[in-house]
Amino acid sequence: MNAAEGDEREAIRAAMNRLLAGTPTNSTGALTVLQLAAEAGVKRWVLTHKHTDLREEFHARRTQANGVPAAYQHLQARVIDLTTRNEQLRAEKADLERQIAVYAQLIHELATENAHLHTTAPANVAVLNRHQREHHSVSGRRTASGTGEK
Repeated sequence: MNAAEGDEREAIRAAMNRLLAGTPTNSTGALTVLQLAAEAGVKRWVLTHKHTDLREEFHARRTQANGVPAAYQHLQARVIDLTTRNEQLRAEKADLERQIAVYAQLIHELATENAHLHTTAPANVAVLNRHQREHHSVSGRRTASGTGEK
């Protein structure tokens, strides 16, 4: 191995360490061979054809890190937690929407029944409006004070 090749390998290893640590200086920081080459300042073919052992080492270390630089792994865990919570909230929302639909149907049925009762009341039943109901007792008789007390 000549000095130039040794310098190249050293630059690739240093770039690999920066990428995996989440501290890139010459690339986007993505854990790809292309970005590793950019970070090291070498052509991609140097990794894919000349230093294949370093490329394989990078793939192994990337897999070990789950494809996320160490500096961002705590964020990845947070994303997973938030995604799980989001799924829970969506399920709760769907349940609430189903309940609302049931309640809306019940309200509609009760309103329809109430309207029907008001229009078809027998002759001996007086339908009271709200103001009249406030002045009658539970038995339906008006008291002298108008409060429903006897």
